[in-house]
Amino acid sequence: MTSKILILDFGSQYTQVIARRVRQLNVYSEIVRYDTPASVLKSLRPSGIILSGGPASVYAKGAPQPDKRIFDSGIPILGVCYGMQLFGKWLGGEVSPSARREYGRGHLRVSKASPLFQNLPENLEIWNSHGDSLKKLPKGFRSIATSDNSPYAAIEDSKRKIYGLQFHPEVAHTPRGVEILSNFVLRICGAAPSWTMKGFIETTCESIRNQVGPHRVLLGLSGGVDSAVAAALLHQAIGDQLQCIFVDNGLLRKGEREKVQDVFGRHLKLKLLTVEAGPRFLKGLKGVSDPERKRKIIGRIFIEEFQRATKKVGAAKYLAQGTLYPDVIESVAIGDNPAAVIKSHHNVGGLPKNMKFELVEPLRQLFKDEVRVVGETLGLSREVVWRHPFPGPGLAVRTLGPIDAKKLSILREADAIVIEEMKAAKWYDRVWQAFAVLLPVRSVGVMGDERTYDFTCVLRIVESNDGMTADWVRLDYDVLGCIASRITNEVKGINRVVYDVSSKPPATIEWE
Repeated sequence: MTSKILILDFGSQYTQVIARRVRQLNVYSEIVRYDTPASVLKSLRPSGIILSGGPASVYAKGAPQPDKRIFDSGIPILGVCYGMQLFGKWLGGEVSPSARREYGRGHLRVSKASPLFQNLPENLEIWNSHGDSLKKLPKGFRSIATSDNSPYAAIEDSKRKIYGLQFHPEVAHTPRGVEILSNFVLRICGAAPSWTMKGFIETTCESIRNQVGPHRVLLGLSGGVDSAVAAALLHQAIGDQLQCIFVDNGLLRKGEREKVQDVFGRHLKLKLLTVEAGPRFLKGLKGVSDPERKRKIIGRIFIEEFQRATKKVGAAKYLAQGTLYPDVIESVAIGDNPAAVIKSHHNVGGLPKNMKFELVEPLRQLFKDEVRVVGETLGLSREVVWRHPFPGPGLAVRTLGPIDAKKLSILREADAIVIEEMKAAKWYDRVWQAFAVLLPVRSVGVMGDERTYDFTCVLRIVESNDGMTADWVRLDYDVLGCIASRITNEVKGINRVVYDVSSKPPATIEWE
């Protein structure tokens, strides 16, 4: 049986990062509701439980609370920030507001030998983000590390295997944090590092075959990494039972339709039907500015086009989607969980209630980097597997405000230049994502002897490990200048190019 670490989500912006760090240790992790009953948690047979951080105070009215019985379950527990304060308060300690909020870099001094800090130095750089702090230890606990502002920066009850960290080991700003998590997951919990993508492919193919039986499966192929890997995985599992449908929604990148038909139809020999639906999507989106409405409209029309396409390819029982784990987490508001819904994704939201398909989501457990490894293992080309992420709603959410065919054409040309120049300068594979955004903002410019009044284009280029957090790329000025020059000279309708230097958080990678 595969080892599993459960993460109770209390609304931290870093919850998904914790899950990803655990998986980097080749141990499967799963995020669950913070108030999941202890009996349910035990039935899942986890090797350990991690309590995430969160924005609330343990004393705030309505603060999220887990089932207290988990602390008597015998399952090893690690509380991070808010998670530590929770059990610190419940088990007899005292938590109170700090004299000042502790945010940013700090230094940890390991004061007692503990398996949590095994093979780590006595002094560590850490990242803090908290307003409350533990003032008195619960019975049975001891302090194992201190920081500049807390004598209880890390605590343990070794008999009950309950550990707490006032800081965030999961973020990159805690350089040795993954080693701390490794000590908890592998040493304290005894989890087996058996979560591999080769094993995932084998078990998922078997699961797909068991789910769909002899029935046909439809897949909406967009050309992006997620749908491409889903197609390859499904094709390996069920062969010609898979029918791919490529809906040209008029919101795609330059040359995308031709590329999809070439790679998947001619080379991989998948059954592929192309549907021309651009005019219908544009009509449905006319005058719509709100990004959430755009996503819902696109999702609705997409499914309707699928239903029409079945009349051409023959009836099918299942619809496959390239839904990823972050899509699921970001798109579902869990009760009164303080984690905010960042955006909906048309592959998990907006489906009509009368949808005639049952869903197959073979990548639902995976993060983006895991999907890429699966793609490589299945033999997809590097060009397909390592393409930058592209939103399901396409250029509709990179053209801010109402869209029309002219704006899409302008953005499509600008975006193509960004990609061409990033590849030419050998920067494309060094970044997580590079793209152009068209703002509904016009400004005065001069081209030759003529005055112009055209749109503004934003360049968005970020580096990231998993898309959960991101930082803007310090791109070479020569490359940046070349991109800007080409866009303003070659793309009619843009006379100004700006560079986005925002990180995630507080911004998101996409603008909508």
